[in-house]
This record gives sequence, C-alpha cells and structure tokens, in this order.
Amino acid sequence: MDTIECIKTRMSIRKFMPDPVPKEILLDIINTARYSPSYKNTQPWEVIILSGEKKRALSNMLVDLLEKWTKPSPDIPEPLTWPETEQARIDDLLMKRAAVTGIDFNDPSVLKKSKEVNFKFYGAPHAMYLYQNKSLTPWSIFDIGLFAQSLMLSAHAAGLGTVPQAFATDYASEIKKFLDIPDTKRIILGISIGYPDKDAAEKSLKTDRDNIENFVKWVD
Repeated sequence: MDTIECIKTRMSIRKFMPDPVPKEILLDIINTARYSPSYKNTQPWEVIILSGEKKRALSNMLVDLLEKWTKPSPDIPEPLTWPETEQARIDDLLMKRAAVTGIDFNDPSVLKKSKEVNFKFYGAPHAMYLYQNKSLTPWSIFDIGLFAQSLMLSAHAAGLGTVPQAFATDYASEIKKFLDIPDTKRIILGISIGYPDKDAAEKSLKTDRDNIENFVKWVD
C-alpha cells in the first residue's frame, strides 16, 4: 500500500472478526513501528500483546471493576474540559456516530456501555498496551505517540484494523498488577488489533479533517 494512501485511509475500527492474527504478522508490525523517531533516539516504548484466555481474563476483571463503579485512575488523567474549537469537533463526531449507529453517545448510560465494549476490546482477537517509565518527560509521551501511529499504519498496510483506546487504561494500577508490569511504569494507551468486520455499521463513518488554511500559517 502506498504511504499516502495508508495515512489517508486508516481509520479506527470498533468491530473485529474473531480470527486470530498470526504471531509473525503482529511481530512484523511492531518491528516496523520500532523505526519511529524519538528524542535523542531514546525509544521510550514498551509493548505487551494479549490474546486468548489472558485477554478474556483481563476483560472480565475490567468489566467487573466497571460494574462495581470503581473510580477510574488512569496513569494519564482524562481531560475534563476542551477549548471551544476542539469541543466542537468532539460534538460533531458524536453527532455523526449517533446518525450511523442510532446511539446517543451523550447519554451517561451509553458511556458505561461504551466503556464495557472498550474493556472487551471490541471483540478483537488481540489487544496491546503501550507503556513506559513514569520518570520520563512529556517528550517521551510524544515519542510513544509517534510509535503508536507507526504501529497502526503498519497494521493497516498489512490488512488489519486497530483502534487506540484511552478508556482501556482506566484502571491502570489493576492492569499493571494483572500483567506483571512494574508500578514504575505508566500505561499510555490500549490498542485493539485484528481483522476488521467489513459489515460493521461504523465502517461507513469517516471522520472529517479541518481545512489546512484553518491551522497553517505561511510566513515569508
């Protein structure tokens, strides 16, 4: 797949086929992502891949915490407010998703259900967590974001789908304990990965991007 086409056609997938992805393909995707740039070549990323019974057990634990109304404690706090421009984009996305799915994503009960499907990794056969040392600076969070983008583009080029998940990090302490990740680490992102379900309703939803003249300034 052409690089430009790959960037423009990648999208977040929220319904997957159950078929497992061969281990060598997943490792090849990560092998490509490791060429991402990073501050002074620090490469501040670590990856854990979950499949099978271990993934199901983690999902069950997360759903149970949700059912008990356990207060989320992600290593990177969820934003509580957004500037006007960014909030307008969020509102537009939720409106379009509602039009496609018939679901009101502003309904608090829907938020709970949304978290539940997040914790079940949208039915994907595999889940990944990206994490790094807590002592690293915000530059390293930027770097692991570059790694995540490279990983998702590499997956798309291989015919796979992905979705980056902030909700999947809600119970960071419990996740780290379950996966034997040291508490000196911080979990940055969850990613579901697998073969996309091409019949999913949301497959037809392609999010908009702002016009370039609205965010680029040219100075001579």
